[in-house]
Amino acid sequence: MASNFEALHADFPILDQTVNDERLVYLDNAATAQRPNQVVQALVDFYQHDNANVHRGVHTLAERATADYEAARGKVKTFINAADTVEIIFTKGTTDGLNLIASTYGEANVNAGDEIVISIMEHHSNLIPWQQLAIKKHATLKFIGLTADGELDMADAAAKITDHTKIVAIAHASNVMGTVTPIKELAELAHQHGAVMVADGAQAVPHMPVDVQDLDVDFYAFSGHKMLGPTGIGILYGRKALLQAMPPYQYGGEMIGFVHQQSSTWAELPWKFEAGTQNIAGAIGLGAAVDYLTKLGMVNVQKHEQELVAYLLPKLIAMPGITVYGPQDPAKHTGVLAFNLENLHPHDVATALDMEGIAVRAGHHCAQPLMEALGLVATARASFYIYNTQADADQLLTSLQATKEFFNHGTI
Repeated sequence: MASNFEALHADFPILDQTVNDERLVYLDNAATAQRPNQVVQALVDFYQHDNANVHRGVHTLAERATADYEAARGKVKTFINAADTVEIIFTKGTTDGLNLIASTYGEANVNAGDEIVISIMEHHSNLIPWQQLAIKKHATLKFIGLTADGELDMADAAAKITDHTKIVAIAHASNVMGTVTPIKELAELAHQHGAVMVADGAQAVPHMPVDVQDLDVDFYAFSGHKMLGPTGIGILYGRKALLQAMPPYQYGGEMIGFVHQQSSTWAELPWKFEAGTQNIAGAIGLGAAVDYLTKLGMVNVQKHEQELVAYLLPKLIAMPGITVYGPQDPAKHTGVLAFNLENLHPHDVATALDMEGIAVRAGHHCAQPLMEALGLVATARASFYIYNTQADADQLLTSLQATKEFFNHGTI
């Protein structure tokens, strides 16, 4: 794998195609990333050579599958610098991980009159579990607001987080505006009031170095498919002491210690939270994705994206008739840019860009309270990743200009 990011294109054959007779420019990475050959091959190798259920099997294939499955857990532990491998729980994705916390820790620790604090920019996955828990427990759900430039309002955070707060749950990076939040400061604030800190890392782990011990978070959830891995696999990191005290999330095979007719005991961590046959191939594929990103270096990944944003963002802001949402400082951004063209619905913009071979997303991005706060129904969203280039940014700018001219004058 070449250190030159432009050379990475060769690892992603899906990008080597035309869409509507134009070169494909894939800018929908916040929804899902593409997979390199190395990840696809890891899946093929498992199914062709090692396919067997993990744990308890004593035959060779089962032992090989188990070794690879648990090796992937160890790779993730190192990647996010968890203190112990047992703190790494395989889930279906970020949504599953956040629901696990709400249904176990939240159910056991939130009571009437308590507070749960989130932000107005949360993805629905980090909103609805807490909303429904608050309704069930007669607790109060509070929202931290944003500053005028789309950053988390830390003064408001300090006012909203109180001694009644039990859980603070915030996205490490916004899936709409690309805003990076000060999770470490929030964790310190939460802990000062005796609350636990939950971070939604779906838009952060693929794009920047993440050290859960340095951030001092109590829980951290993210998805494999946004970081070059397969769909249907994710990670929940939790502090060992908290996980040990939490009840299981689901019941059945794999998560038991011993089963009697009228009672059962539970397996040790992390298997207590991994009921049933897990997504074994997905975990192994995620391990291959971690290998790929580790070889690139997450500092380099972050630098590459920031250089693209630093190149594109000022040009996008300067284009007449376009409104860009979120911070205007590239250093406070991931590679996610939300925007609207004047007098055009975002769906029309996305359709027009697709005719130019550019894949972006349009809609409310599963963040309807944020849309309401911004006074919007929807936005278009372009999101960049490791295989995107300055040429992709230029094509986006050119096509946006062509889209404006077409809708204004009827010609391109």
